[in-house]
Amino acid sequence: MVRTETPGLELGKPAPDFRLEGTDGKTYTLADVGGPKGTLVMFICNHCPYVKGAIDRIVRDCKELEALGIGSVAIMSNDTTAYSADSFDNMKRFAADHGLSFPYLIDETQEIARAYGAVCTPDFFGYNAEGKLQYRGRIDSGGPGKPKHGARRELFEAMKRVAETGQGPKEQIPSMGCSIKWR
Repeated sequence: MVRTETPGLELGKPAPDFRLEGTDGKTYTLADVGGPKGTLVMFICNHCPYVKGAIDRIVRDCKELEALGIGSVAIMSNDTTAYSADSFDNMKRFAADHGLSFPYLIDETQEIARAYGAVCTPDFFGYNAEGKLQYRGRIDSGGPGKPKHGARRELFEAMKRVAETGQGPKEQIPSMGCSIKWR
């Protein structure tokens, strides 16, 4: 596991489009997953301890954000040949085991991860209704474990603000996790 942090912010950068297959057998584009108030694009994988430690909080936050008009999607871009735990079949199991309420897509060519500038899992990209980047921070202070009692729900709070105002917070703490496993 190589710990990596997300780079600096590029607020206002437009969301790249995609056309990727989901674990449910459907093909999705950015327009298919967007909400009326914004979109949360997440790069995750099955085997990363940071994702495993946060997946229940990710699922909770995405369900609550959906009620606020924010659509969510997760994309897995790791090299599945070198990391068989991230295979498409294992993605299907992961989605079912964790009750993902959002599409979980495979980026076999890794082109979409490169287009977004994703570097780690989890890596969060929060966009407003106009498709402009407003959040590139972490879910919370938990890292691969649980956050301390009473810790801020940074991702949820930021995307709630995006839903309400169209803008994310000025101060954002980078996400950290395992590096994307490039071919």
